[in-house]
Amino acid sequence: MLPRLPSPAPWHFAILTVLGLIFPVAALYGEDARPVEDAASIPVQKIANPALPTLFLVGDSTVKVGTSGQRGWGEEIGLFFDRSKINVVNRAIGGRSSRTFQTEGRWEQLLAELKTNDFVLIQFGHNDGGDISKGTRPRASLKGSGDENVVVAIDGKEETVHTFGWYIRKYITDTQARGATPIVCSLIPRKIWTSDGKIVRASENYGKWTADAARATGAAFVDLNEIVAREYEKLGKEKVETFFADEHTHTNVAGARVNAASVIAGLQALKENPLAPYLIPHL
Repeated sequence: MLPRLPSPAPWHFAILTVLGLIFPVAALYGEDARPVEDAASIPVQKIANPALPTLFLVGDSTVKVGTSGQRGWGEEIGLFFDRSKINVVNRAIGGRSSRTFQTEGRWEQLLAELKTNDFVLIQFGHNDGGDISKGTRPRASLKGSGDENVVVAIDGKEETVHTFGWYIRKYITDTQARGATPIVCSLIPRKIWTSDGKIVRASENYGKWTADAARATGAAFVDLNEIVAREYEKLGKEKVETFFADEHTHTNVAGARVNAASVIAGLQALKENPLAPYLIPHL
């Protein structure tokens, strides 16, 4: 069973195996048409109790969203944790990619607060496609997991742009260097169905590159893309339609809770779940 929420109602879902057919459609992942969130309008969540370990969440609008009626899974996942034992701090922000979360200084700000025995849960990929240096929001990373890079000019300043896998590895290794524990998730799937009733996966692009980064650095990996896709397929189109607040990317509260429960199920399926001591038992 997937973990269930203590309120307002039980959420019973089967733990889903990470097996099955894969439908790689790279063009459908890596770019989100939603405007970039204005950081000035979004308060930075603070650590409630500095004496406790902290679980930081890092990601895009599918983890934390600022639009009314929409909800990211990171905004619901705190319901699964005993807050007398651990802080849950959501630093995700809409419109950011693995690249721009770093270039805007958000990652350095988090690192300044990160301490030994903290945790960082990382999910990117929805905004890593598109333009590298042109347009109104150049935020793309290079495709792949390699060490290649390219130098671009943006507003008269040079920037070295790396691969998606390179940025994910940096999140991981920076976290490890501070004695904290990184956990990486593949991006949640969008509500895009194939003709035979399957959800389109990102298993040949951003999901794969996230797994590659985890494997290369020894970090824990939750294949959230696959777990959620299988849950949506089990529940069916009609039910899944009620989980979304837009065409296919951003969930409402109900959808966010399903996806948060899927993150917890993925953690519980790990050989060693580093967050196990902090979860509310019997959910």
